[in-house]
Amino acid sequence: MWAESAPERDTKQAGTVVLRAGCSFEWLPIQIPFAFGVVFATLPRMSQTNKFAAYPRLNPLGIGHDISAADLIDKTFLAYNGGRLREAAKLLAEKMLPHDGYVGMSLTGALTPAGLGKSCLVPLLKAGFVDWIVSTGANLYHDLHYGLDMALYQGSPFLDDVTLRRDGVIRIYDVLFDYNVLLDTDAFVREVIQGPEFQRPMGTDEFHHLLGKYVCERGRKLNLQDSSVLATACECGVPIFTSSPGDSSIGMNVAAMALRDSKLMFDVNRDVNQTAAIVYQAKSTGHKSSVFILGGGSPKNFVLQTEPQIQEVMGIPGKGHDYFLQCTDARPDTGGLSGATPAEAVSWGKVDPETLPDCVVCYTDSTIALPLLAAYCLSRVKPRRWKRLYARRDEILNEIKAKYLSNGTVTKVKTSRNLTRRAGGAGRKRS
Repeated sequence: MWAESAPERDTKQAGTVVLRAGCSFEWLPIQIPFAFGVVFATLPRMSQTNKFAAYPRLNPLGIGHDISAADLIDKTFLAYNGGRLREAAKLLAEKMLPHDGYVGMSLTGALTPAGLGKSCLVPLLKAGFVDWIVSTGANLYHDLHYGLDMALYQGSPFLDDVTLRRDGVIRIYDVLFDYNVLLDTDAFVREVIQGPEFQRPMGTDEFHHLLGKYVCERGRKLNLQDSSVLATACECGVPIFTSSPGDSSIGMNVAAMALRDSKLMFDVNRDVNQTAAIVYQAKSTGHKSSVFILGGGSPKNFVLQTEPQIQEVMGIPGKGHDYFLQCTDARPDTGGLSGATPAEAVSWGKVDPETLPDCVVCYTDSTIALPLLAAYCLSRVKPRRWKRLYARRDEILNEIKAKYLSNGTVTKVKTSRNLTRRAGGAGRKRS
């Protein structure tokens, strides 16, 4: 990732970065190892008197006692993963959020138990900075504790778990809460899903929207405000999907109620098509589609697979998501999806090759990155109008359905990648 202060950056073909600096140089083709792989780039061979003209000097001022979080990032996060976090903040504020771009967020890891739902995700939702979400069910389950005003405590990772078990205390690393928090949250979920509106198959976005209504109602009775991601997403019309709906305590309670003849079932086919429809709606209306990935795992793939669903399966030409930002501690060399780089995602059609130089992977804990990125964007970017994609879910789905039925085929898709290549210039030889 190039420092944003370079005089100008231009991309002429897939995997090629062209830097223009106000100095004399010759073009020198080389391979550049990025943090997430290798990108073939064309760099200027500078004259000896101007060889650093494209790069800002590292000479920061000392940190003052009253510096803001955003200024701290801009002025002191200049190298290594601090530099990547600064690039992530710039990418969010200057490219992903402007011009009403669509931002899909994936949530993996125990973020809500640590309070990051209330402290970071709720303010981002209310500011209109997140348009749709794919989360683990666990994050949404533990979000309910906050929405129901249940107590969680700052503890220690070095406590005796045998003693905790005896005393009825649950530990998530250094977060502690009473076992009754689980029992009371389970009872709330079971009570809610007995309602007649839940007695049918539905997508997880609809399920979470309906559940969020009940959390909102309970929050009003408890005089709570802005305490739950589910409740805030319901208010803002932000759809929330779960890629593995059975893999959480919410799914466990839904499964148990099926034994009591509950008719609630999760329509995963709708989820796959609905998320693809959101991305298609963004791109077909001239907007940018961005993914903001916290952690990895199944939610990461679910936000990214929308583009292969559009191109590879439905046969609709496309070029991939425009911007990719991931905060992760997963390594790419183990071959797992959590650590897979945006460069690798290009080969699947998940990421537009022309915007690959703008992609950022910051190798750090999400509990460090998310508060800093939230503070940066909330201070640097004006709030955006809520898109309320949930209210338009049927309309958006019908748009991609009509396009698929006119473009798609049951037999092998032969044209989508060729059309994409012709449209985007990917793979062209330089003249």
